[in-house]
Amino acid sequence: MGCVLSLAAAVGAVAVVLALRLWLVLHSRVVVPRESVSLMAVAGSGGHTTELLRLLEHLSSAYSPRHYVIADTDDISARKIHAFELNRADRDPSNMAPGHHIHRIPRSREVQQSWLSTVLSTLHAAWLALPLTYRVKPDLVLCNGPGTCVPVCASALLLGVLGIKRVTIVYVESICRVEHLSLSGKILQHFCDHFVVQWPPLKKKYPKSVYLGRLV
Repeated sequence: MGCVLSLAAAVGAVAVVLALRLWLVLHSRVVVPRESVSLMAVAGSGGHTTELLRLLEHLSSAYSPRHYVIADTDDISARKIHAFELNRADRDPSNMAPGHHIHRIPRSREVQQSWLSTVLSTLHAAWLALPLTYRVKPDLVLCNGPGTCVPVCASALLLGVLGIKRVTIVYVESICRVEHLSLSGKILQHFCDHFVVQWPPLKKKYPKSVYLGRLV
């Protein structure tokens, strides 16, 4: 059973990398060839950050610069990201250029926070996420469920609505979500370009989602 799960994880990781690389190829067919894709990755605390970094570890240096967005109080994720990037650089020095950047915005929702106050804190986070997203103007936003990703994705969508830049949003639901979507997933499934789930029950409930097996 362990071998089967490991094989499924490997196949899933290859599938998501191929999907992202296909996106790179399709969006490179412009007058001026594109050599890189500006990536904005939204990390959450704990397992969310670990899962996100596992998704990113297979991506080539073509996905650069890499902009990480974390909650302003999440020092643990910041350390994990720095360690991840240093490890990438050790394995392939080309991954250092042009490097990575970490940006902080307020949390949309704290644990046990009331729903009414969550609306206000999410609006506050969105107010600060918009100028950040406008300044970075990423080609691709990648997220996997933390509440912080909602205002970031909303800001990315707004750039497209205003005609400033079309940003592709890829959402990969957390591996811990087997039968039910996270709140972020329930909201963003309607707006993402690619909505990926990691368990068959979710694919059955949400036919428009993409099931690639276990990715992390």
